Amino acid sequence: MEALVEACCAGDHPAEISVVISNRPAAAGLKRAACLGIRTEVVDHTEFADKASFEAQLIRVLEDNEVELICLAGFMRVLSEDFVASFPHKIINIHPSLLPAFPGLQVQQKAIEYGVRHTGCTVHFVVPEVDAGPIILQAVVPIEQDDTAETLAARILEQEHLVYPRAVELFAQGRLSINGRRVLISEEGKNHA
Repeated sequence: MEALVEACCAGDHPAEISVVISNRPAAAGLKRAACLGIRTEVVDHTEFADKASFEAQLIRVLEDNEVELICLAGFMRVLSEDFVASFPHKIINIHPSLLPAFPGLQVQQKAIEYGVRHTGCTVHFVVPEVDAGPIILQAVVPIEQDDTAETLAARILEQEHLVYPRAVELFAQGRLSINGRRVLISEEGKNHA
């Protein structure tokens, strides 16, 4: 979230952050965003009877803030098919592997154990299936022989801070379109996602 805020607050970035939403009232990102003058909202999933009512409130908050792109950052809840359908090709996420390899959790350890030589991060459009949406950008990170999950995660995070803001920039510039599973990046133009 902080990397997105920093990038969007830079004078030449075409996107702006209208609201930071968390389902956890004590999330550190809420305090950081508030200190930067960004509107914050808490939609605590524990206060709702079911996932549908929680997501209905999320949708209301997003619509009230006229959000055009939802950027997931540390939001560790799987969104329903209905929620994703409410914002088709308007939700993006970052994942700490080169998808489609190693979806899910604990991916740095999985990459080390599997013996791959490179991993990285992937920014992708969100679809109902976890970590399966069309890929916008990726960054490659080599795996060193003495890497632990923690050291590898730290190097991947450095790349996440570069590619996630870049993906938001491309979206805001209207340069992304989807053709099947492929995300095409145009030199100029409108968003055809």
